[in-house]
Amino acid sequence: MDIPLTHRWITNVASAVAEQADYLTQLDSAIGDADHGVNMNRGFTAVVAALDGYEATSVGDVLVRTGTTLVSKVGGASGPLYGTAFRAMGKALDAGSTVDSRQLAAALRAGLEGLQKLGAAVPGDKTIVDAYAPALDAFEKDVDGGGTLASATAAAAGAAEEGMRATTAMQARKGRASYLGPRSVGHQDPGATSTWLIFRSLAEATAATGAA
Repeated sequence: MDIPLTHRWITNVASAVAEQADYLTQLDSAIGDADHGVNMNRGFTAVVAALDGYEATSVGDVLVRTGTTLVSKVGGASGPLYGTAFRAMGKALDAGSTVDSRQLAAALRAGLEGLQKLGAAVPGDKTIVDAYAPALDAFEKDVDGGGTLASATAAAAGAAEEGMRATTAMQARKGRASYLGPRSVGHQDPGATSTWLIFRSLAEATAATGAA
């Protein structure tokens, strides 16, 4: 994974979030503040602007700048959580202009650990983690099995989607949705949905380059 591919990943995320902004807000209106789509769209639009013309020196540099922008531009809990995750990913990488699949796996794990430390969520709480954790597990399993970057990111996207859909049956134990108690059951978590879009965008960016 190199700097141009990392840029493409983030650009893909911004496009996906813009396309699905109304849907994300619809999901959030059922169990949250009805602003998730608007906030995420604002944040990733700002990220694209922050990266435009920016001469990154490493893959980690791109991810840190992405995270820093999200923290400053996204309202609610999403900004700090996603911003922390991307910053942690970037800081986990060295100064190289390319990273291999195992280095990316370590960075993704650092991102999960960062957002879990901040949000104190675990699998089953009906949050971002319910899509992120299985995506990471699938990525690592594929890499350990000798898979390519393309196959690992595709596996991660598939697992993130399964995790996202599984949140519908969960009762929220974290965030604003937790205030609803049993009434949160039957609604897909908007944060898990955004996380799926992030992993899907990574898979699409990787597939488009034919990265091994």
